[in-house]
Amino acid sequence: MGVTLPRKDLFETPDGVIYLDGNSLGVLPKGAAARATTVIEAEWGNELIRAWNTAGWMDLPRVVGDRIGQLIGAPAGSVATGDTLSIKVYQALAAALKMRPGRRVILSDSGNFPTDLYMAQGLIGTIDKGYELRTPAPEDVADAITEDVAAVMLTHVDYRSGRMHDMAAITEKAHAMGAVMIWDLAHSAGAVPVDIAASNAEFAVGCTYKYLNGGPGAPAFIYARPDIVADVDPALAGWLGHAAPFAMEPGYRPAMSTERLRVGTPPILQLAVLQEALKVWDGVEMADIRAASIALSERFALEVSNRCPGLTLASPADPALRGSQVSFAFKDGYAAMQALIARGVIGDFRAPDIMRFGFTPLYLDEDDVIRAAEILEEVIRTEAYLDPAYQARSRVT
Repeated sequence: MGVTLPRKDLFETPDGVIYLDGNSLGVLPKGAAARATTVIEAEWGNELIRAWNTAGWMDLPRVVGDRIGQLIGAPAGSVATGDTLSIKVYQALAAALKMRPGRRVILSDSGNFPTDLYMAQGLIGTIDKGYELRTPAPEDVADAITEDVAAVMLTHVDYRSGRMHDMAAITEKAHAMGAVMIWDLAHSAGAVPVDIAASNAEFAVGCTYKYLNGGPGAPAFIYARPDIVADVDPALAGWLGHAAPFAMEPGYRPAMSTERLRVGTPPILQLAVLQEALKVWDGVEMADIRAASIALSERFALEVSNRCPGLTLASPADPALRGSQVSFAFKDGYAAMQALIARGVIGDFRAPDIMRFGFTPLYLDEDDVIRAAEILEEVIRTEAYLDPAYQARSRVT
């Protein structure tokens, strides 16, 4: 049996704030700042370069990867950490195309996160061998997987609406058509139960600054199914992915594990903070997280629908078909979100008109979501969002 939720005492949530944006950037876990100080002052400060050995820096990407693996159903040694999610998307996609040399189609969907599509477009331009990116509507993806598709690259949970793909069914269809399957778990890891090994997908990637609370710029991760590792030819053949980095060989010889997908020097400060942040998951069962998430999001959706009839639900009504977020469409959504944030309820906005609210049961309870709905009702009823102060667009929405 898992621990009791929420675990608010493990987080540094500011007073007077109801935080419904953990799907974009998680809350600071207690202990993370102290861990950063230890790395800077005790490890870097005192040990200097010796800390790569004495403080275990060199092993940190693998150790953290294994902890993430426990949350996504990946076996030990199959998850590598470091770099950014965009880099990991590029690596997985490039490897997948090499595994299907006779095919020229990358299949994604029109709702995928832009950076995933940008990386695919950039890779196609770099290779310059007639590859094509197809992006049907999310609901049409399964039917669009045909025998000319080399790789299917999808984000499991849609970043705007929270709509969730059927991982098992789509992976099965991809494999039936002979395609390689890549899942982006940016909005899934730590939010919904994932068993990536059971899905049989070849690759999965994700970030750690959302539901895993690793902090801004926290390192990304990549999973490679263990039985295909020897077939993975890294497009970015970095020093740390070499089988023996300190042999200083002039030619690249990849490590015989997912470690071959490491590229540059690991970001030790960020990895150390992430390792500390992952302690909040000790004893937590993803099934309990999912049950609490559905309860919170359902209560919020009901409250908002009753209190704010001018807002339109933009997420699937069935909680089984969405991740740990609820989105509403509203023509003045940006300004309304700014007014809401000014009143201590933090969500975010995605163009053209989506107000997003994320639900993280580790630090949210029912009282939080009811109070958030009450404040949103006040913003909409009084038209507080019409204040010019809320109209100017910031760079980050």
